[in-house]
Amino acid sequence: MSYLENTVTVITGASSGIGAATALKLAQRGSKIVLAARNEERLQGLVTQITQAGGVASYHLTDVGDRASVDELVNFAVSKYGKVDSLVNNAGLMLFSDWVDVAVDDWDQMINTNVRGYLHAIAAALPSMIAQGHGKILNMSSVAGLHVGGSSGVYSASKFFIRGITESLRKEVGVEHGIQVSMISPGVIDTGWADKVTNSDGRKAAQQLNKIAITPEQVADAVAYALDQPNNLTINDIVIHPTKQNW
Repeated sequence: MSYLENTVTVITGASSGIGAATALKLAQRGSKIVLAARNEERLQGLVTQITQAGGVASYHLTDVGDRASVDELVNFAVSKYGKVDSLVNNAGLMLFSDWVDVAVDDWDQMINTNVRGYLHAIAAALPSMIAQGHGKILNMSSVAGLHVGGSSGVYSASKFFIRGITESLRKEVGVEHGIQVSMISPGVIDTGWADKVTNSDGRKAAQQLNKIAITPEQVADAVAYALDQPNNLTINDIVIHPTKQNW
């Protein structure tokens, strides 16, 4: 038996990586999936993959940095399936720079996605969860929210932020309203991120680090474990990283 059977799960950042792997995993366990991202072609392909395997899925083009767009996403899920049982706050952006680079544009992009995006999704989904008397919010953080690495000050700060709001949510809406609030903090994951690093030296270092990386599917297993629990049990925090990662 899966506690995800006949539930409705909204996943942000669902077009690739952890989001896509999580969508496939949760659909296998019987949850109806609402995929949110900006890449329509990938979303369409993932819906096809899920439905051909016997699952149920829809997508909604969403920019998590735009509050109205996220409100529309949750409204779409409710109108399509009648409710939202679980929110997987997964959309994220990781850009590297040193402080002396004063890369304000990069900082703004990460804050818009990693901070505002999470708040927008919580604000959109939480009221209906409280009204229905149950719900699950899973925030995707990172080991960067535990340890600050080189050239990742603002990215790490955004993940520390996620840790902070997750703990606050658990103590408030978890205790007072029975909303299950969880967090997954992965280490190095092979999502193709290393090839996107623009600095040549940084890209070489990232590609070297990526050789020990775990897969998105392994992180999706942790997400499924955290969400596939009865209403009276909450998995607060899971840290998952490669065995050979030393931080």
